[in-house]
Amino acid sequence: MGDMRESLTPPVNHSRPMPVREDCWTEEATSTLVDAWGRRYIQLNRGNLRQKDWQDVADAVNALHGHTKKTHRTDVQCKNRIDTIKKKYKIEKNRVSSPGGAPSTWPFFDRLDVLIGPALSAKKASPSPPVPLSLPYHKTPSPVPAVPVTTLALPQKRSAAALLEDGFFMRNYSAMAAAAAAAEADEDEDDDEGEEDEVEERGSEVEEEEREKEGVRSLAKAIERFGEVYERMEREKLRQMVDLEKQRMQFTKDLEVQRMHMFMDTQVQLGRIKRGKRPGSNGSFP
Repeated sequence: MGDMRESLTPPVNHSRPMPVREDCWTEEATSTLVDAWGRRYIQLNRGNLRQKDWQDVADAVNALHGHTKKTHRTDVQCKNRIDTIKKKYKIEKNRVSSPGGAPSTWPFFDRLDVLIGPALSAKKASPSPPVPLSLPYHKTPSPVPAVPVTTLALPQKRSAAALLEDGFFMRNYSAMAAAAAAAEADEDEDDDEGEEDEVEERGSEVEEEEREKEGVRSLAKAIERFGEVYERMEREKLRQMVDLEKQRMQFTKDLEVQRMHMFMDTQVQLGRIKRGKRPGSNGSFP
């Protein structure tokens, strides 16, 4: 009996806790993201956001919820989150719009309906090729050969509950098929929009690189012009210094020559004075 009890005892499940993704979004952070993206989306006249716009949206989210490293969001994470929310809204919109669909309890449905609902309705209103749906196959009844009434087996009458169940299944099947086709078409549109966004982002990056190169070239030209002006100023300064040195040497030479002339004139005058005194002094002796 002890072995039987041990064999019937359910094994203890030592399951590890599920790891938490570092980029998981809380409802409050998602609400802030939708508000920041919606404002920028309306400002751009419902156009696509560029990398700078996504960075502003990420800054708005991080200002309220990015206090730690795990909750800090980048522009790419914000863009991916908005794409996921758009897909969720389109699925909810198709479910609500289907026959017998209940109102959506998703907290962001009303805000997304105001932001992208008109654009989605305009896309659906535009003529598009019909999407083939996988409807149940009804085989054309073949002519029944004439048989004696006594040998023909009549089908049993189905209950009303079974008929109602089949009708409910058909309605749900049609609604699910329409929702799947619409979701597939929306995914194709999202892929096209994603490709357009990537092309625009690449174009903006190329433009930024060209602007940076043009700025570097302008800076190099300005530095070159400054060097030329500085070189001319230094050359002019050196020429002025040489001219001043020449003038100083010429002035010193002229001053020295004038001094020599004055010295020689003085010597000549002294010699004349001496010669004028000698005759008087010679006549006084016998």
